[in-house]
Amino acid sequence: MNIYFGFEEVKHIKNAVVTTGSFDGVHIGHQLILKRLSETAQKINGETVLITFYPHPRQVLYPDTSGKDLMMINSRQEKIDLLRNAGLDNIIFVKFTKEFAETSAKDFIKDYLVDKLHVKKIVTGTNHHFGKNREGDIEELKILGLKHGFDLELIPSQDIQNVDISSTLIREAILQGQVEKAEVYLGHQYQIKALLNGQGQAQYLQMGYKTKRLIIEEKYKLVPPCGSYLIQVDFLQKTYKGLCLISLCNETDKNNIDLYIPDFPEQENETEHVCVRFIKPSKIIKDPTLLKSAIIKDLIHFNKLQF
Repeated sequence: MNIYFGFEEVKHIKNAVVTTGSFDGVHIGHQLILKRLSETAQKINGETVLITFYPHPRQVLYPDTSGKDLMMINSRQEKIDLLRNAGLDNIIFVKFTKEFAETSAKDFIKDYLVDKLHVKKIVTGTNHHFGKNREGDIEELKILGLKHGFDLELIPSQDIQNVDISSTLIREAILQGQVEKAEVYLGHQYQIKALLNGQGQAQYLQMGYKTKRLIIEEKYKLVPPCGSYLIQVDFLQKTYKGLCLISLCNETDKNNIDLYIPDFPEQENETEHVCVRFIKPSKIIKDPTLLKSAIIKDLIHFNKLQF
């Protein structure tokens, strides 16, 4: 998969078949759209293209309202890896700014999709809006398609609505610690890809349990609530069982997460990138006074926990 950060980086794309969207979670609804995109591209011997914006437009346009507390299911790297596994050919990350938001619908299509990508087909929902103040719609796309020589393939409104519903349900499930429920909608396990630091909290080490600190680099990454979770950690093509311990319930600080992985190899470097896949919660504790004792019990009885 080719990854571009801005249209200016894009090289030649053969018979570009384009869609746009957040694709946060790359869940089962997104996977259906990607399948449709791929099937369409195959018919014209073309390549699939996803245009996605970073940060999320709501975070830029409505920082004090709907974008204020918007957290993302995926970090950018997680999204890249999931889209690669889904078979996408090209992804273009567009930096979304207030200035970019002023781009008219006509200019967005002409300057970027036509002049930069030489788009052959656009795959989108029937209720799609785009451009400044969301002024562009399907009728506008049809007119522009006739003018610039690209085709339009529409996805039924019900399918797009299911995508939006699924994203909301996934976020709600993660916020409640219901990672198994989130997995149903995602079509894969909820995951965190981050840096693993060799030094965890001293309080666990004093009890004889050497933990490691998980360092999440993106501030908008959604994480489950306080508690302990059964996890699998992928590192250097091997998988290890462990516990994810979220013990400090400060939503503004994502780096209060420890991992206990008994069989994890000693790290040569101070930090290593790992993928943490959440299996199920062991304990979700809302009362902070009970949290520490609950986590200690899980550490003591780790070998008896049912993964």
